[in-house]
Amino acid sequence: MVHDQLRALVRRYPIVRFATRRIRVRLPRRLGGLDPSRVPPRHRHFSLRLPRVAGDRRGIGPDRVELRLPGDLTVPRRLAARGLGHHEPDSIACFLATLDHTPPGAVLDVGSGVGVYAMLAAARSHRPVFAFEPAPELASAARSVSSSARLGFTVVDLALTNHTGTALLHRALHNDMCNRLVRNVRPGLHHVTVRATTLARWNETAGTRPSVVKVDTAGSESDVVAGGLEVLRRHRPWVLVKVRPDRGVEERLMALMEPLDYRWFPISGDPPYEARTEISGRASPAWERMWLLTPEDPPAEFWRSLEEWRAALRVCRVAANAPEDT
Repeated sequence: MVHDQLRALVRRYPIVRFATRRIRVRLPRRLGGLDPSRVPPRHRHFSLRLPRVAGDRRGIGPDRVELRLPGDLTVPRRLAARGLGHHEPDSIACFLATLDHTPPGAVLDVGSGVGVYAMLAAARSHRPVFAFEPAPELASAARSVSSSARLGFTVVDLALTNHTGTALLHRALHNDMCNRLVRNVRPGLHHVTVRATTLARWNETAGTRPSVVKVDTAGSESDVVAGGLEVLRRHRPWVLVKVRPDRGVEERLMALMEPLDYRWFPISGDPPYEARTEISGRASPAWERMWLLTPEDPPAEFWRSLEEWRAALRVCRVAANAPEDT
């Protein structure tokens, strides 16, 4: 218990985390020392290649962005090592295809992390883009991404859920992609109090017209949808939502979406994807878990566009992204 609390304290404050590692690399292993070669740098500086479909003459956005992000965050580490083409490639290709085939309107990246989806939406469209991220260190990283190449998407320090006020965000110890809102727990070093509101309330204030909504909140996706039902009824955006199995998300999501007459497609295999009558977290690969929810049947052009973006992302896999660690 004490050991877990100490780990939570170190992880909560980046400067404490960095200083602790600097000390531990000088200690012998039997006293808790660390192998210096396995300690992440304080910052990770790397060039990231962005996908562009063949024959695209629109000239929207850059082909590369230069990023400098905290070295111990999960997504920057993966992007620096393997490129964008290995980071949820099918989900990203589907997301980019929706930008090509949905009406004009805003893009909402709910649970954005460092803002990969928001970055791509800003780089490959002229739409207003909003990234929602309640974890302070991830929101700060997302702002850094937004300023790169003057992408200019807006980072919103809010947790979108089914109520307005505050919420407890549980910080995952080993993977910051798994931070999630929790209920009925005692506040502690593992948790941080964040501002919370509903998608409907936020949209009423912001006055946007959402056209594409991506939701990945590590288990509270159905709460986000419940708080945004008015937005879904009114604006009929296309929705990409991550569905992890065995967390009760599937049943709640189906109950919420059934009256809205949306089509449900697991992002799995080769397109065109097959519409399903049930939403299941096990219907898509473990590294994706994303579903596409559409208010009408996607046209044939959408599936062709999706294939083009998949090919564009395969090129990004082989791009050399040599990190410059500082």
